[in-house]
Amino acid sequence: MDLESGRAASTAKRESWREFLTLAYQSLGVVYGDLSTSPLYVYKSTFADDIEHSEGNEEIYGVLSFVFWTLTLIPLFKYVFIVLRADDNGEGGTFALYSLICRHVRIGLLPSGQLIDEELSAYKKGDGNINGNHLPGGPSIASASVSTASRIKKLLEKHHVLQRLLLIFALLGTCMMIGDGVLTPAISVFSAVSGLELSMSKEQHRYVEVPVACFILVCLFALQHYGTHRVGFLFAPIVVTWLLCISIIGVYNIVHWNPHVYRALSPYYMYKFLKKTQTGGWMSLGGILLCITGSEAMYADLGHFSQLSVKVAFTSVVYPSLILAYMGQAAYLSQHHTIDHIGFYVSVPEQIRWPVLAIAILAAVVGSQAVITGTFSIIKQCSALGCFPRVKIMHTSSSMHGQIYIPEINWMLMILCLAVTVGFRDTKRLGNASGLAVITVMLVTTCLMSLVIVLCWHKSIFLALCFLLLFGTIEAFYFSASLIKFLEGAWVPIALSFMFMIIMYIWHYGTLKKYEFDVQNKVSISWLLNLGPSLGIVRVRGIGLIHTELVSGIPAIFSHFVTNLPAFHQVLIFLCVKSVPVPYVQPEERFLVGRIGPKEHRIYRVIVRYGYRDEQKDDSAFEKDLISGIAEFIRSGGSDRNYFIEDAEKSCEKMTVVGIGHHLCEEDVEFEEAPGPSDLAMRSPVILPKRKRVRFLLPKSPQLDSGVRDELQELMEAREAGMSFILGNSYTRAKNGSGFIKRLAINYGYEFLRRNSRGPAYAATIPHASTLEVGMVYHV
Repeated sequence: MDLESGRAASTAKRESWREFLTLAYQSLGVVYGDLSTSPLYVYKSTFADDIEHSEGNEEIYGVLSFVFWTLTLIPLFKYVFIVLRADDNGEGGTFALYSLICRHVRIGLLPSGQLIDEELSAYKKGDGNINGNHLPGGPSIASASVSTASRIKKLLEKHHVLQRLLLIFALLGTCMMIGDGVLTPAISVFSAVSGLELSMSKEQHRYVEVPVACFILVCLFALQHYGTHRVGFLFAPIVVTWLLCISIIGVYNIVHWNPHVYRALSPYYMYKFLKKTQTGGWMSLGGILLCITGSEAMYADLGHFSQLSVKVAFTSVVYPSLILAYMGQAAYLSQHHTIDHIGFYVSVPEQIRWPVLAIAILAAVVGSQAVITGTFSIIKQCSALGCFPRVKIMHTSSSMHGQIYIPEINWMLMILCLAVTVGFRDTKRLGNASGLAVITVMLVTTCLMSLVIVLCWHKSIFLALCFLLLFGTIEAFYFSASLIKFLEGAWVPIALSFMFMIIMYIWHYGTLKKYEFDVQNKVSISWLLNLGPSLGIVRVRGIGLIHTELVSGIPAIFSHFVTNLPAFHQVLIFLCVKSVPVPYVQPEERFLVGRIGPKEHRIYRVIVRYGYRDEQKDDSAFEKDLISGIAEFIRSGGSDRNYFIEDAEKSCEKMTVVGIGHHLCEEDVEFEEAPGPSDLAMRSPVILPKRKRVRFLLPKSPQLDSGVRDELQELMEAREAGMSFILGNSYTRAKNGSGFIKRLAINYGYEFLRRNSRGPAYAATIPHASTLEVGMVYHV
């Protein structure tokens, strides 16, 4: 038995190692495509106009020293050793940090939060990750650290201005990430194509370079709807080939041109560089900064891979390859002072220049693909957390949840990307724009990470300040060098982020005001319970599903509906589909079910919770889970309780967490869709297509109570009679006396975004014959 168990453990260990190495290999194609192509444009952007390299090589050595220490301090020390540990249940990115802070401080984007949400396993995992073992050095939780964290927590919870500033700060980092999604494909592809200049005259190159780059970019965006998984198997080999290629070229240049170039790794050369070049050298730091573009992807794409696989891939493959590539370029340039072009391709031997050009273009496409997919993920997170209008999200892979496609965002990114490519036609100005976007995101990450160290990890404020001062000072230095080039391209990411931030903030503000109006104007449950035959109200067969944003109370839009049409269904369900600030919600924790009024009324409230990375199901699967959840609630004893849900906080105790366990018998049946009112008005035979749906049957179990069986039977009969969806179509207007900015934001900005955004995800494919929209004006 010992031998068998030893063999089993050995096999499991081999499988775990195989899985880990596979993840590390795949991460090279998905995470490091952008970072690995930075040698294409760093030296060219640095030496564009600000400085020139002389015979003494102080400038060349100084730039190499800056590149080496920047790569070592930011991606290696900051991200690999510290930031990657601040995962939100395995997820990373700016919103993951903000989500962690919101959960621990109890401030949030979403007004529909409930105390019962904190019982989710994702919350508990998050709390379990703050034991202080994340940051190297020192004991775990000191009392002084806890008191400091408590004071900062109370300060944030007390002052709404600080909460709003924190939100704006997080949105700034997010918007700059989206701006990077526009700029990175442009500079990567444009720099890769720039190798054509060595085989053409300047006149020919000027007319060929931009059209070729634009053609590649159009093809890249046009293929997005196929999904990353269809060409994903090519990504890692391309990046590995590219890294191997630049490493070999780097070693060749070091050995052939300047074996002593390693001396430039000393930080003393940074001092000599700044002392000699002064203002020009400081301004050139914006080009040096480009050596770390794509570093944020290590953290943003953490959900696709394990921490260890991302770390090992960077430290063992990417980091040494990049260092060798930059050292090789410096060695070549140190012996060639009169050459007109300073770029990657001049250091490539002529015999292999064309194959390297082809590999570089493929690597640039791979790096751009990763950034575009990351932008889609960011938009999805923002939309789920109420900071971006709802958009159509298409999942392109059945196995990888993070691989999505958003048509509207894709074409918008393509238009913006082509605009900056055609408008700039210059690697230097594209580099200035990309550099400012990159360093702003890193600064936001550093500041939010400092709060995480204190509030979530309960480390001392001294460690948080050390982290902030060390990395914040470096990044602020680079930020100042990038910002000084505002008129030379750096204005682009500022303009893009300003545009996206206005959209996000107006949508969030309008959504918040609309929810507050719903809360203030909700109808009491006693009003609903008093409705009956004496008031002329008729109960009709079927299920009425009322979509509402409220987690408690009856929405005003339902009273508006009943007032004008005095009838509602025999089974009434108030459905709230909401997001919670965690990446994923387990299926067994997704549904909260409660009863409104006595069980004889057959009125239920269902709250469906999704994480900001969860996939929301289509109508048939959602409908099946919804009915099964209510049936499970009835079967588990919910029918013996009277739930009068009035207050959001009190209702937490009165609602039951229901897993999606199908305890009812199921069978697939074909049915003909009922004709709608417009079809009946035609007074002619209407042939409607047959559809399939699940019909539920009661289990033949003698253990069911008669009351439970009767309620389940009525639910099944109502389901067979059909389900109608009552959706609100609200028009939002600013109240009389509102200021000009509020009227502009609500009446024009929010209303425009609302009219052009998508409806609830589950209602996207609901037949029109089953949908009833109720219009109402909201004065907020």
